[in-house]
Amino acid sequence: MRRKLGARPFALALLAVLLVAVAASCATAAKSGLGGTTGAAGEKDEKAKQVRIGYQKYGTVNFLKAQGKLDRKLQEAGYAVTWTEFPGGPQLLEALNVGSIDFGHTGEAPPIFAQAAGAPLVYLAYEQARPASEAIVVPEASPIQSIKDLKDKKVALNKGSNVHYLLVKLLEQAGLSYSDVRTVFLPPADARVAFERGSVDAWVIWDPYFAAVQTSAKARVLADGKDVVSNHEYYLASRPFAERNKEITAVLLEELNKAGAWAKANPQEVAQLLSPQLGIDIPSLELAMGRREYGLLPINGQVIAEQQRVADTFLQIGLIPKAIKVSEALLDS
Repeated sequence: MRRKLGARPFALALLAVLLVAVAASCATAAKSGLGGTTGAAGEKDEKAKQVRIGYQKYGTVNFLKAQGKLDRKLQEAGYAVTWTEFPGGPQLLEALNVGSIDFGHTGEAPPIFAQAAGAPLVYLAYEQARPASEAIVVPEASPIQSIKDLKDKKVALNKGSNVHYLLVKLLEQAGLSYSDVRTVFLPPADARVAFERGSVDAWVIWDPYFAAVQTSAKARVLADGKDVVSNHEYYLASRPFAERNKEITAVLLEELNKAGAWAKANPQEVAQLLSPQLGIDIPSLELAMGRREYGLLPINGQVIAEQQRVADTFLQIGLIPKAIKVSEALLDS
């Protein structure tokens, strides 16, 4: 005759099973980062310790990256730096909008399009004007001799980039409207191919692509930005990043200023350093560097007013869907 299992031994056995299950659950949670300081807060801390920088083919950010000093300085502060290259400002700010990068640089037009699209960006600093660093070029033997000759012609440009505003203003000066030309939106590499094949009649482009097509393809400058646009370069960040990382943002801007000073004093060294990285020949880089200014400046009322004029112009001709206030893209003082 079998003895019935008493209540006490049964309870003890059940308790033992539950303890094993809880222990296993805790171990799994620890591995997956769900408990203690390795949970959601830990993931946020880990994310906050990253600085994701977007950059383009050319600019002070490139000089800073080439030096490698920023990576070392931020690593000492416990931050990892990642660098991502973009073909132009619009693509860079699209990445910022979706949270793929924290910080980057563009010309004057991309932030306008991005802010109109709802991107959570803020202006941090800007560089001195460099109007001669962007232009409309045509093939050397082109019959086009003036901006007025562009009427009904195909003009290539990177949509939403700084040269978008240059094209609008040059057409305006010549008595033409934006709709008088046939815009062909292409990133720089594709636009270069189309330009050399004769698939487009003109190309609105910025340095160093501008310098490269001058030196290697003998492109003729129809007009540049002098006396037309400022062509400032802006440094921007996502608002959440800038608000959480004010000290790191200050370090970024300080190191950028130092890199600009170094580049200004050593143009040949910079060209030799960047040429293999960018795939652009040294003479083209030296040409580009010779027509730009260096030095970061704090955002002020004057440049915000300039940016507002860009935004109002784009709204007037239907390039952005709604009015924006550029002043809303500033950090609280």
